[in-house]
Amino acid sequence: MPVAIVGAGHSKFGARKDVNLPELSWEAIKPAMESANVEQKDIDFFVVGTAGFWSSEAAVPALIYEYGRFEDVGSMRIEAACATGSAAIRVGYTAIESGEADVVLVLGIEKMQESPNPTVIELIGRFGSYFWEFENFGLTFPGYYALHATAYMAKYGASEEDFAKIAVKNHFYGSKNPYAQFQNEITLEKALNSPYIAWPFKLFDCSPITDGSAAVVLASEDKVKEWGVEEKVWIISQGVGTGTANLSRRDTFTSLKSASYAAEVAYKKAGIDREKPYKELDGANVHDCFTAAEIMAYEDLGFARRGEGVELVREEQTYIGGRIPVNVDGGLKAKGHPIGATGVSQAVEAYKQLLSKAESGRQIDVRNGRFLAHNVGGTGHYSYVTIYGLEKR
Repeated sequence: MPVAIVGAGHSKFGARKDVNLPELSWEAIKPAMESANVEQKDIDFFVVGTAGFWSSEAAVPALIYEYGRFEDVGSMRIEAACATGSAAIRVGYTAIESGEADVVLVLGIEKMQESPNPTVIELIGRFGSYFWEFENFGLTFPGYYALHATAYMAKYGASEEDFAKIAVKNHFYGSKNPYAQFQNEITLEKALNSPYIAWPFKLFDCSPITDGSAAVVLASEDKVKEWGVEEKVWIISQGVGTGTANLSRRDTFTSLKSASYAAEVAYKKAGIDREKPYKELDGANVHDCFTAAEIMAYEDLGFARRGEGVELVREEQTYIGGRIPVNVDGGLKAKGHPIGATGVSQAVEAYKQLLSKAESGRQIDVRNGRFLAHNVGGTGHYSYVTIYGLEKR
């Protein structure tokens, strides 16, 4: 049973101390339901993606059920580290595909700023092999990804300036996204002169700690036909990969094996050429929790050969007008990274871009009618690659 996104909503990302968790959730749920032209009674099931252990509330689906005045509906809470949002979409998608539901609301939500930064940083560290890597060696996620960055630099000759150019691009597009946490452009000089966090990463190489929510309404093909829905985006395919918990058991640090595998599965299901997928895609969101991660994603997804992802950066081939526009919503780097909401935010972006509803200055040219979302949990502990399209598979 084909499944479509028929409505989408997005809160402002940032330090959202002006609202509590249900209020922040409703900022995304309300426009998602309005754009889908549905009411609470139409929802068969809702899925909430949230890591949540940095915020006060744990029973988030029940809170949303009460605050949103839902009745007679099932719910589920999902967690898959930084890929939580895509995992939540998968649960909603499979609920419809299996015939268990016709209309599913998927929400990604996080209130990370309820805890102090050192606490949040430690808790994010639990998305790795905590007792071995955090307790013994003190690794936090800037350090985790710095291992990948330095390996890439050593093998392929990338520089700190190359990484900084990713930050410049993503802040450029974040400045055009009213929902982004950071809406200011930065210069290359500013990025390079910012303080080090974990060499080679400086401040502007790292995604922020973010509060935010995003929501989509999913519907079966039967409901799409029954309602006569004109504006919809289909979930064409999704690939999921898993990596080792312990980084010392991995055979490369210049790639995320789980992401490459997830891409292979998604492309095969969608009938996309694995060798040059960028020729069949209009744009992509990739998981740029750190700038070097975006370059690795180019290669894991087949946008460039191994070692040549850095050339896409130097030639500005991932700006609008290049080989494939990437993260023109600001990415995690500038839009923000509320763990549970990130994957759902990528789905909202796919919906907006494919329906030509993105804000001025960041709308891609929709020719193929397909958009890719790449969402990574941990350092490749989980990877989701989802293909969205204007035509169903």
